[in-house]
Amino acid sequence: MTTELKDVIIIGAGPIGIACALECKKRGWNYTVIEKGALTNSLFNYPLNMTFFSTSDKLEIDNIPFISNNPKPTRSEALEYYRRVTTSNQLHINLFEEVRSFEKTADGFIVISDKNSYQTKKVIIATGFYDIPNLLNIPGEHLPKVLHYYKEAHPYTLQNVAIVGASNSSVDAALEIYRKGGHVTMIIRNDAIGERVKYWVRPDIINRIEEGSIKAYFNSEIKEIKANEIRVKTPNETITLPNDFVIALTGYRPNFKFLAKAGIEFSSDGKQIPVYNENTMESNVEGIYLAGVICGGLETHKWFIENSRIHAKTIATHIEERLS
Repeated sequence: MTTELKDVIIIGAGPIGIACALECKKRGWNYTVIEKGALTNSLFNYPLNMTFFSTSDKLEIDNIPFISNNPKPTRSEALEYYRRVTTSNQLHINLFEEVRSFEKTADGFIVISDKNSYQTKKVIIATGFYDIPNLLNIPGEHLPKVLHYYKEAHPYTLQNVAIVGASNSSVDAALEIYRKGGHVTMIIRNDAIGERVKYWVRPDIINRIEEGSIKAYFNSEIKEIKANEIRVKTPNETITLPNDFVIALTGYRPNFKFLAKAGIEFSSDGKQIPVYNENTMESNVEGIYLAGVICGGLETHKWFIENSRIHAKTIATHIEERLS
C-alpha cells in the first residue's frame, strides 16, 4: 500500500463533505474525499418518497442553483442535484472506502483506509449521524422483522406493523404504510405527535389517529418483541398485540467511537457534543476540523444542511491561513 500525499482529507461525501471539497478545489489544494458508502450515502438511504422540510434554495451549496419541480424537493431531486454538483465540478471522491485509523505526525496525519494510506496536513470530518440507530435495548430486537430504517411501504401491505416513534420519519412511514394497505400501530413514548413533524403532514396523521385508521398508543413503549406479537406497556396496563414487523424509527447518532479514536473530546453534560472552536470549526485536535451535523453530538436536530453548509467556507478560510 503506497502513501498518497494530500493537503486535505475530507471524510464523508454528504452535502457538507461535497461543500468542503468545492472549497478545497477553489483554492487549488490537493484533496480527496473518502466515503464508506455511496455518494450522499445518508440521503440515498432515506425513504424513496421522502420530501424535504426545506425549500431547495436552502439545500444549495456554493451558490449552485438547485431547481426543484415543487417548493419542497424530493429525495430523488436532492440526489440528482448533489450528483450533478459532484460530477460537473470533477470532485475527487473515493466511494466505498472506509477510514480505519488516524495517526498524528509532525507534518499532519497519516490516515489509513481499507484501500489506501494518506499523509495529509489537515483532516475534515463530515460523517453525519445516520449510520448508527438508537436501539430499543429490549428482548427480541435482534429478530429479522425488526428494522431501524424505512425505505418504502409495499412490503408491509396486509401486515401488522408497529412503528416506534412520532418524528417526521415515523409519521411518514405510518401514513404511507396505511395507504398501501398495512395495519399500522404507532407506539409513542410522549403524549402527542412531535411538534417538529412537517406542518403539512401533522394534521393528516392526527386525523388518521382520531378516526381510528391508525392506532396510536401514547405514553407507551414496547417491552418485548416476539415472532408473531409484541408486548406494549401502556399507562394503564401491559398489552399483547399481533405483529409482523416492527419499524423502530427512534433516531440515530454520530459514530462517537470514530471521533474518539481521532482524539476528539466531548462535552461532559451527557449530550456528547464534540469539542471544537465555533469560529474555525477546528476540534481540540489541532488540524482536525468538524463539519455538519456531527457537531451537535446527540442533539441531532441542531444542525442541518441548511445551517451547516457555511462550515465549509469557515474551515477553508482557517486552513488557508494555516497553509499560507
